[in-house]
Amino acid sequence: MKRPDIDRPSTWKPYKNNMCNGCFGGCCTMPVEIRLSDLIRLGVTDEDEAAGSIKKLAKRLIKEGILTSYRAGTEFFMLSQKANRDCYYLDSKTRLCTVYEKRPDTCRQFPSIGPRPGFCPGTSASSVLK
Repeated sequence: MKRPDIDRPSTWKPYKNNMCNGCFGGCCTMPVEIRLSDLIRLGVTDEDEAAGSIKKLAKRLIKEGILTSYRAGTEFFMLSQKANRDCYYLDSKTRLCTVYEKRPDTCRQFPSIGPRPGFCPGTSASSVLK
């Protein structure tokens, strides 16, 4: 049986409750779209700044390296990824989320939402560390 490929959702495994045990954050290497409410929860902006110019806020967060883009049409921001594709908030040594309690809704709802709802890339240590 082929190992799941994060870039090919057709290879992903059906999600089961215990799949996260021993996982090395495969889902944390995919691009993450977030909303303004996520930025507030993450503490990178506050209600006052969010009530102002969203484009100005996005420009600041892009300059700081937290975001890569903002699409006004969908009101989605794209969270930055490290050079190795890891999420901006993923600890590269522990493979744990550094903002888990404040993580974006996209992360909270995965794998119920995403490229293949109900399925997981099931990334193991060997596939992440190759």
